[in-house]
Amino acid sequence: MRIAIIGAGQIGGTLVRRLTNLGHQVSVANSRGPESLTDLARETGASAVTVAEAARAGEVVVVTIPEAKIRNLPKDLFEGVPANVVVVDTGNYYPRQRDGRIAEIEEGMTESRWVERQLGRPVVKAFNNIYAKHLMEKGQPAGSPGRIALPVAGDDPRAKGVVINLLDALGFDAVDAGGLDDSWRQQPGTPVYTTDYDAAGVRRALAQAKPERAPEWRATPHSPGTFICPA
Repeated sequence: MRIAIIGAGQIGGTLVRRLTNLGHQVSVANSRGPESLTDLARETGASAVTVAEAARAGEVVVVTIPEAKIRNLPKDLFEGVPANVVVVDTGNYYPRQRDGRIAEIEEGMTESRWVERQLGRPVVKAFNNIYAKHLMEKGQPAGSPGRIALPVAGDDPRAKGVVINLLDALGFDAVDAGGLDDSWRQQPGTPVYTTDYDAAGVRRALAQAKPERAPEWRATPHSPGTFICPA
């Protein structure tokens, strides 16, 4: 499969390594340009491309950049890209640590619905609740006891199915977490966030989630700070 990754941070870089190892044709882009990705491309065999090229390079396009940086992507990034291309959002909103205040999210919009509106394309939310190290190292064959499961939310069943199949190939079970407006159940601060539950555990955690965003996950007048010193 042709897969493009926009963002080469912890999750993006991990997906590049894992997916090329599985034999997929992977393109990778970031805000600094292809020349900054030479080492990663050499290590993995991925193609280093521009962000605009990445949006047109895959049957699946994974957008994995800091939430606030979504606004910096070209507004026409997916213009002309076939409707059957699956766009995956891995992002999380960290208002006090990194992103500052995003008014729509503070007012109750789910993170990925906000991302979808910025991109002008439907998205599937996945890969946002797992540590990159665990994504790299903890995949197991299907049927393994205690196999880690990840929630997948989105409005298009076909697109979710594509992502669920990718998760399985990477060594993880998937739990259908509902439509994109249900994806608040896997946002930071919820019971499933940064956990390594099996499928039954993920379902329980999603059911236990509460829609109110806790104060530590809301912006303050001084936001943003850093991950060491949230503002």
